[in-house]
Amino acid sequence: MPDRPGEPIDPGTGTSTAPPEPGDAVGRLATTVARLRRQVEEAHAAAGGRALVEMAKGVLVERLHCGPYAASRQLEALAESAGVSLLELAADIVNQAAQDELSAITEELLTVPGSRRPVPDVTHMRTAESGILAAQDTQAVAESLLRYALAPLGATAVAVWAAAPDGSLRLAGSAGFPEAEAVRWHYVPPSVATLARRALSERRILWTRTLAETRLPSIGGRSSQEAGRVVVPAGTGGRLLGALEISWPGPLAPQTPQIQRQVEALAELCGHTLDSHRPERPAAGLSPLVELVDGLWDPAMILRPEFDADGAVRDFRIHYLNSHVADLAGRPRSALSGSLLLETHPMTAQSGGIFEKLEHVHATGEPFRAERMAITTLVDQVPLTTCSRISITRHGEDVVLTWRADDDTTRLADLLQHAQRLGRIGGFEENLQTGEIIWNSQLFELCGLLPTDPPVPVSQLAQHAHPDDATTLGRFLRTLLHHRRPASTAFRMQRPDGTARYIRVVAEPVLDAHEDLLAVHGAYQDVSSQHWTEVALAATRDQLAHSEKQAAEQNRLTLQLQHAIMPPTTGPIHTLGLHVAVRYRPAEKDHMVGGDWYDIVTLPSKQVMLSIGDIAGHGIEAATSMVVLRNALRGLAATGAGPGPLLGWLNTVAHFLTDNVTATAVCALYDPETRILRWARAGHLPPVLVRRGRAQALPMVKGILLGAVGEARYEEGEVQLEPDDTLLIYTDGLIEQRHRSVQSSLDQLLVAAQRTTTTLDDRLDYLLTHSSADTDDDTCVIGVQLAPTPAS
Repeated sequence: MPDRPGEPIDPGTGTSTAPPEPGDAVGRLATTVARLRRQVEEAHAAAGGRALVEMAKGVLVERLHCGPYAASRQLEALAESAGVSLLELAADIVNQAAQDELSAITEELLTVPGSRRPVPDVTHMRTAESGILAAQDTQAVAESLLRYALAPLGATAVAVWAAAPDGSLRLAGSAGFPEAEAVRWHYVPPSVATLARRALSERRILWTRTLAETRLPSIGGRSSQEAGRVVVPAGTGGRLLGALEISWPGPLAPQTPQIQRQVEALAELCGHTLDSHRPERPAAGLSPLVELVDGLWDPAMILRPEFDADGAVRDFRIHYLNSHVADLAGRPRSALSGSLLLETHPMTAQSGGIFEKLEHVHATGEPFRAERMAITTLVDQVPLTTCSRISITRHGEDVVLTWRADDDTTRLADLLQHAQRLGRIGGFEENLQTGEIIWNSQLFELCGLLPTDPPVPVSQLAQHAHPDDATTLGRFLRTLLHHRRPASTAFRMQRPDGTARYIRVVAEPVLDAHEDLLAVHGAYQDVSSQHWTEVALAATRDQLAHSEKQAAEQNRLTLQLQHAIMPPTTGPIHTLGLHVAVRYRPAEKDHMVGGDWYDIVTLPSKQVMLSIGDIAGHGIEAATSMVVLRNALRGLAATGAGPGPLLGWLNTVAHFLTDNVTATAVCALYDPETRILRWARAGHLPPVLVRRGRAQALPMVKGILLGAVGEARYEEGEVQLEPDDTLLIYTDGLIEQRHRSVQSSLDQLLVAAQRTTTTLDDRLDYLLTHSSADTDDDTCVIGVQLAPTPAS
């Protein structure tokens, strides 16, 4: 509508033609720009429609054998009689005439039951195709795709990517994306992982609900993170030349198979466009490539793909071989040239073999290199496997395969390189006449230098070392350069990054016939890990020596304490008609010093108390606990109580007044007037009575070990001793064996105790000597013999 009444109106555009008033220049400029944009869009639409109509006219010219004018009149008449537009009729005629994949897709769109797709979709597809074929560049292709084929599907933007042999991507054309985004994404380096790069690498179509879910960048910016995307690899003749990327305004719902086929068909059209609009077309002949292959020092061949009916690569034909190719089967080069690869080398079809790599390189353009790859060749029907370095590159339509077999020299060089890497060794050679210094790559890494940095001369090592190592390096250089003898030393190298490494350098001089110094060669080795290991071992050895010294001192004090209280051998004791002898044998190992104790004391009541015990554990804790319980029992015995109550009180001491001490014990009281021995036990082995040459253990009485519970009652037993009776009270170190029961060991003791001896001391010595115990524990034995009745 005009802004002022009475303004003249342009009937073609609907805009005012009146002269602008002052201040209306900006508004008129905007109106003009909008009008020109509409005209351009209409021109594009008309061009696409005209191309489709012209294709339909061509079909009619061929089928009706008439001229272009007659075909045009016939087309108009058919459209009028059918009641459809000229463009729709043209699309239908082209579909019926072409009968290609695009026709099949549009037919599916028309025949799907309940399909809501309007019939003009067929027109849009053919219009898009005609627009693509008539386009002068890939940018026009992208615009035609979006306008005629993708916008009806709800898409809002499209990008056409061209793949380069080095793995990079170039934005060949785009529509619907902001201009700034197109500029920013005009080139994608090979190292950048994008959605299009993934589709090309995996050689499959990627349908993604949203771009954010892929976690991969792509054209569109942050505002398109919630946009649905689909990327379809595009190519022709089995080669992937790029990718078609389509964007929707929101999350992409699952699409019907018909829409998926339509998108694939559009990608195929893009592949033909990328092939025809490549900026660098390969030369018609192979002369430049042949010259390249002939100039190589390694064997090489040029392979040209052979396709099957579906357009997939079924084999590669050997088009050219350079002079370095030598067939293992003895076939001449002329017999190989022109033949198929799988016919001459069938073993290359193995899984993961050369043929798979050739297919991938031909399809993606990404070069393949392997430092060591097994190649199997049939020689007289016998498979022969060799290892080679492989390189595969694509050049236009062809693929170049080069290889280098690993001979002994190459393998030895690789072994040396790996050995130097694993041993962190770097070699060098310095010409003292010319100043030339040669370092291998490992040495630059050891010293923290770049391969482009100048090597460090041997005479300047002190400038790169810790100041405290200057004297050491001075002696090394004097021996090497002045005395001209091989030398070695270790020093701390200060690296440029501020770290220090312990380096060992070994060098020897190179002399001429007149004993003049010509050069120096040698090696550096990083011994930092060994150095710090030695430091740690030295510290551990010092700590271990200190611990051993402390343990030895503690054991010495424990033994002194034990011997001071209980000497190993106690002389005969004669008291109140009893003859008493004691034997105490400490453990063989000092750290196994235990808590065995014994005590023999005459009480104020004229009774004799005999006690023996064994503290659980070893060492100074067991020895000190033994002293506590022994002295506590001696003090409690002064009360005149019997052995049962005494052990009950001693249990209270062990449970409440010590630090978790447990022990076994036997306490006995002998009355010389009645010659009755009352005794009680706390988890200890029973005493053994030897009477008239027969030994037997006293009947067991009940009693739990000391310290286990807070309160305990101990049962007493008694025995009437007779003249010449011998009573043996002992600890478990006398009989305990690792692999035998206690009863079996006790039976062995009874047999040994029955042996006839001259004196009580002899009996105890015999028992210790012939003890079958194998636990290396303390052993304590008390022997009590009642004096014989005097002869009347």
